[in-house]
Amino acid sequence: MLIDIRVPSAGESITQVELARWLVEDGTYVEKDQEIAEIDSDKATLTISAEQAGKIKITVEEGTTTEPGKIIGQIDTEAMAPEGAAEAEEQPSPSAKAQDKEATAEKEATATEKPAKEKTEQKEASAAAFTFSPQAQKLLDELGIQNPEDNLRPDGRRITRKDILTAIAHEYHKKSGQKPAADPTAATSWSGGRGEERQKMSTLRKKVAERLVAVKNQTAMLTTFNEVDMSAVMELRKKYQKNFQEKYGVKVGLMSFFARAITEAIPHFPQVNGRIEDNNIVIPGYVDVGIAVSTPKGLMVPVIRNAESLSVPELELKIAELALKARNNKISIEELTGGTISITNGGVFGSMLSTPIINPPQAAILGMHNIVERPVAVNGRVEIRPIMYLALSYDHRIIDGKESVGFLVKVKEMIENPERMLFGGNDPLAALLGI
Repeated sequence: MLIDIRVPSAGESITQVELARWLVEDGTYVEKDQEIAEIDSDKATLTISAEQAGKIKITVEEGTTTEPGKIIGQIDTEAMAPEGAAEAEEQPSPSAKAQDKEATAEKEATATEKPAKEKTEQKEASAAAFTFSPQAQKLLDELGIQNPEDNLRPDGRRITRKDILTAIAHEYHKKSGQKPAADPTAATSWSGGRGEERQKMSTLRKKVAERLVAVKNQTAMLTTFNEVDMSAVMELRKKYQKNFQEKYGVKVGLMSFFARAITEAIPHFPQVNGRIEDNNIVIPGYVDVGIAVSTPKGLMVPVIRNAESLSVPELELKIAELALKARNNKISIEELTGGTISITNGGVFGSMLSTPIINPPQAAILGMHNIVERPVAVNGRVEIRPIMYLALSYDHRIIDGKESVGFLVKVKEMIENPERMLFGGNDPLAALLGI
């Protein structure tokens, strides 16, 4: 029986995709649910899995532009699996040789029976020590995690989605804090030749390029800058980092503070969260924050829904989850669509200052940069403080200079005085006095 391999739907608004590459060769025998191909859409890279086991026949070549629902190959389910070593073992052999093998096998089994039995019992006991909630199991399936017990520490209780996110965030921060070892052979050297390398642009990168050019041509984009003293946040992290990590299993980063500051500043300047739609200015009553993530496939911006309702720990876990999905090509179209405002952090690459480009149809994007100790004037004295430059690019068609500058100043105030985030961005003492 032949089963058609069809291009899956990549979203309601996507009518064309590119067959990026085949993960198997023509004529290969594939197992059920094995990933066999990748397709690139203008929003994400998706994988195609085999519906049944069988021999694959490729009918569409890599790099071909096609449409959702089109047939790109077939699987012959009646094809036999390749013969392996198991069949060779079934072939007859001399009786004397068989007896020797039997004796050797019996001896080895006796020697290894006890350790193997103990190992099996330990594994079964570990598996029985905890269970997964339906939401936790769904998240594991989405991320493709096969052996979660290797990274979790069961203590006899039910594992929830939050436990999984905590473990993911812990691993994410652990890896993000490591710097790749310098390769001594990677030193810049030119051979003096005149060769060139030509790389085909992926569908995702072409679409990003089109959107970036469209933003420059179709919006009145302007950027305002400010500087923020990171002393308070860095001291807060230093003081409570241990307790925070013990409770949530992850270190508190910087992105969650800025995401929280944005959600608290928007009620004061709602236009920053707006967009233009059919000659109308739409102001959402929620904040969906897009977090720019650099992936091997290009820049992606996963969206945190209703960020205004999340605490700093919840934002940390969500950021780690979406970043991991994006880098592992497990991100869904729904998690990349929408968004009312975005954050990008060029500081992780060493950027001192930049003018980030708006992610349409959003009207604003906040750019974070690296933290550098600089001399600043504090109460008439020169002090060395950790300073970050902030940039807010905005669409001047719906956001005036007063709103853009005021919004960035409000974010600055909350980063320099984190306690303001508990009072809607207002001065706690002023709130105490009712003013």
